[in-house]
Amino acid sequence: MTDIAALVARLPKAELHLHIEGSLEPELMFELARRNGVAIPYASVEEIRAAYDFSNLQDFLDIYYVGMNVLQTEQDFYDLTRAYLERAHADTVRHVEIFFDPQGHTDRGIAFETVMAGITRALDHAKAEWGMTHKLILCFLRHLSEEAAFETLEQAVPHLGRIDGVGLDSSEMGHPPSKFARVFAKAGELGLKRVAHAGEEGPPEYVYEALDILKIDRLDHGNRALEDASLVKRLADAQMTLTVCPLSNLRLCGIEKLEDHPLKRMLSQGLRATCNSDDPAYFGGYVNDNYVRTAEAIGLDAGEIIELARNSFRGSFLEPAEIDRRLAEIDAAIAG
Repeated sequence: MTDIAALVARLPKAELHLHIEGSLEPELMFELARRNGVAIPYASVEEIRAAYDFSNLQDFLDIYYVGMNVLQTEQDFYDLTRAYLERAHADTVRHVEIFFDPQGHTDRGIAFETVMAGITRALDHAKAEWGMTHKLILCFLRHLSEEAAFETLEQAVPHLGRIDGVGLDSSEMGHPPSKFARVFAKAGELGLKRVAHAGEEGPPEYVYEALDILKIDRLDHGNRALEDASLVKRLADAQMTLTVCPLSNLRLCGIEKLEDHPLKRMLSQGLRATCNSDDPAYFGGYVNDNYVRTAEAIGLDAGEIIELARNSFRGSFLEPAEIDRRLAEIDAAIAG
C-alpha cells in the first residue's frame, strides 16, 4: 500500500455525493432481477459490466434507469443501501449524505413508502452498528417537469422527519436549475436543505442559477465554474462546498484523463472542494478509490488529502458540534 493509500484509509471522512441507485453493483442487479422475475437485457454479470462504457452523461443514464427496474421491494432497497454502507464503512466513512431518486421508482409503480422504508432501515442499522451518521436527500429528476417534482415533494411530506434536503440530478443540458425555481422555494419553506447538480456538463450560467434562483446550500460537481473567475471568487468567498466526483468525471468524459482533473486547482483557488464517488458501481470506484487514484494522478500532497477529508465534514449538514467532533477524529487519526 502506498503512503497515499495508507493515509486515505485511516482518515475519517464523509461522503456527500452518492446516488444510492448508482451503487447497484452488477452482481446485485443480476440477483435482484432473478429474485423479482424482472427481465434485463443482459445474460450475465460480465455482460452488465461490459455495458458500463459511456461517452457522456446520457449514455450512463440510459443504463442507470434500466438497472433501477430490478428494485421492487422494501428488502431490495434495504439490500442496495446496506451493500453501499458496508463499502463506505470499509473506507472509513463516518457520515453519509445519500441521494435517492423517488421518481425513478414511483413512475414504475413502486410506492414512495417502500423506497423510504428500505433505505432508512439500512441507514438506521449502520448507525446502530458502527455509529455512522446520515442525512437523506430527495433528488428531483430534471428531465421531468416541475409539476412532477411538486407531486414528488407532496408525497415526501409525511416523511419529512427522515428527509433532510432536496437535490436536482439527471440530464443537465437543456434543463437549467431555473426550471425548478418554485419547487425549490417550497422545499426551503418546508425547512429542507437545497443542493443541485450544476456545472457538470452545463455551463457556468447553470451554477449562477443554482446559487441565485434555487438558493442552494451546497453545489454538486461545479467543475465548469472554473471557467468564470468571478464565479470562482464568489464560491470561495462564500465557502460554498463543491461535491466533486473525479472518477465520475473521467468515466463520463468530462475530462480525457485523470491527470487533467481540476481538483488540485480548486483547492489552490480556495474552493471548499470534497471528493466523492457519485455512482460507484458504474464509475469504477468508491470514495477511497476516488481519493487515491486522483491524488496519484494529479499529485495531491498529504495536506491536500487531509483538507479534502476536513472539507467533507465542514460541508456536511451535521450540527456544528458534531462537525467539530468529526474534525477531532481526523486530528486523532493523523496524530496516531
